[in-house]
Amino acid sequence: MESGGDWCLIESDPGVFTQLIRKFGAKGAQVEELWTIEDGIFEHLRPVHGLIFLFKYLQHEEPSGPVVTDNRLEKIYFSKQVINNACATQAVISLLLNCNHPDIDIGPELTKLKEFSMSFDPKMRGLTLSNSQTIRSAHNSMAQQPLFEFDPKMATKDDEAYHFIGYMPIDGRLYELDGLREGPIDHGAIAPEQDWLDVVRPIIMKRINIYTEGEIHFNLMALVSDRKMIYERQLGQLWDQIQYTGLETENVEVELPRIRIMIEYEEIKMAQYQQEMARRRHNYLPFIIMLLKILAEEKKLTPLLEKAKERAAKKGPKRMKV
Repeated sequence: MESGGDWCLIESDPGVFTQLIRKFGAKGAQVEELWTIEDGIFEHLRPVHGLIFLFKYLQHEEPSGPVVTDNRLEKIYFSKQVINNACATQAVISLLLNCNHPDIDIGPELTKLKEFSMSFDPKMRGLTLSNSQTIRSAHNSMAQQPLFEFDPKMATKDDEAYHFIGYMPIDGRLYELDGLREGPIDHGAIAPEQDWLDVVRPIIMKRINIYTEGEIHFNLMALVSDRKMIYERQLGQLWDQIQYTGLETENVEVELPRIRIMIEYEEIKMAQYQQEMARRRHNYLPFIIMLLKILAEEKKLTPLLEKAKERAAKKGPKRMKV
C-alpha cells in the first residue's frame, strides 16, 4: 500500500481542529467541543453542519447500519483510511467536502482534491488524500512537540487505539462517515419536520452504551459556522434595522452590546487557540533539564516528587467526557 509519509497523532481539541480547517484553506467554519448531548446543547451553535466523535476503537465492532456501496458514492465524498493516524483529518475533510452550506468556503486546496478524486472509488480517494503534501503538512503542523522519542516496536497489542468518525445529514438522510468502513453508514431518512441532531443523538448514545460501565473516554465536537462571522452578520442586521426605522428599540439596545461582547469573546478565543498551539509546538526539554538540575542541587527534587505523587493519587486520571 502506498503511503503519503508519516502522519502524527492529533489531539481531540476544538482549537486544534479549528486551526486545522484554516490550514486547509477553508473559511467560514470552526469546531466547538460539546460537554453533553442533551436537548438544547446545540441551540447557541446553529447552524451545526456535522459532528466529530472520538471513541476507543473496537476491532470487531459491527457497523451500526447498512454500509452504502451503491451509486450514492458518486455524490457522497467518502474516502477509505489507508494509513495510520489520518482519521482526524479524514473525519473533518469528509464533513467539509459534503457540506453545501453557503457559510462555508472549502478553499482551493480542498476544492481541487474533491474535483480530482470524486470519480475515484473510496480506496483511491483515500490514497489521493494521504498523498497530498499540503494536507499532510497541515495535519502534521498540529502535532504536539514530543519530549522523548518512542520506538514504535515497543507498543504492545494491548495498547488502546482511538478513532475519529463524522456524522452529518446529506440529501435528507443521516450518514456516519468512518474511513475504516467500506462506505458511509446509512442511518436512515430524516423527516422534513425533524432536526437531524435529534436523529443522531440516540445513535451516539447507543454507541457509547456498547462499552463497559465506567468507560468515559469519549469526545464529541461540532462543525459549525464561524461564530464571529455569524455575530457580525447579526450586528449588521441590527444596524440596518436602526437605519431603516430611524430609532433604536428596547430589543436593539439590549442586543447591540450582547453581540459586541460575543464578537470580542470569539476574538479572544481564537487568540488563545494560537497561543496554545505555539506552546504545543515549543520544545521545553532544555528548560526542564536545567530546572531538574537546579532542584537536585538544592535538594528540593525529592520532596517535590513526593508531593506530586500525593496530589496525583488524590485527583486520579484526567478523562474526556461527552
